[in-house]
Amino acid sequence: MRIIFIRHGEPDYVHDCLTDQGKLQALAAAERLKDEGIEGIYSSPLGRAAETAAAAAKALGLSVMTLDYMRELHWGSMDGMPIPADGHPWDLADMLAAEGYDLTDPSWREHPYFSRNRVTGEADHVARKTDEWLLSLGYERRGAYYRCVRPDKGQKTVALFSHGGSSAAAMGHILNLPFPYACGLFHLEFTGITVIRLDRNPGKQTLPCLELANDSRHIRGLRCHRPADM
Repeated sequence: MRIIFIRHGEPDYVHDCLTDQGKLQALAAAERLKDEGIEGIYSSPLGRAAETAAAAAKALGLSVMTLDYMRELHWGSMDGMPIPADGHPWDLADMLAAEGYDLTDPSWREHPYFSRNRVTGEADHVARKTDEWLLSLGYERRGAYYRCVRPDKGQKTVALFSHGGSSAAAMGHILNLPFPYACGLFHLEFTGITVIRLDRNPGKQTLPCLELANDSRHIRGLRCHRPADM
């Protein structure tokens, strides 16, 4: 199975929708995805992701299924005590790297930057729900690996439209990367495309394969042309 992760287009965060530029990016991403053999489209329930997914669904003649847990993550102190960078996980990943902290350390949840940070629980929730979703698609998590429990070996491909934070949490979990490391590694462009492949052979248990990461070639040079002021 191939899982195609797509970040939403350029957003208007205030109104939770796409900007005009974001709409063009969504259309470009939809065109880019036409030849991927996508059989199912999933999306965060938030407007900016749902709108990006809708463009692909229209182009592919598919419906969109909502994964509520893939909405964007929230961060910040849970006890009122300050956390550097207000708990923003991407900034914290950069800070930890500058401090020489090992971002691959599995005990990252115990670090002061994350032990009281709301984002830690939310990232773990995404990880748990991602495994439930993958099991529904025929892939059972076993330690660091996934076992194909489907009865056939067809190469199913699905697309998931979401956000920088929830995508980093889900992809990091699938690829066995600690969440802070995934945040530092995946700086996703708007409509950036990442592809992870799981073995399609029934009964086979293997390590997930990263086919493509943050491909945004489809929006290079893309500009929204607005009428000149009168």
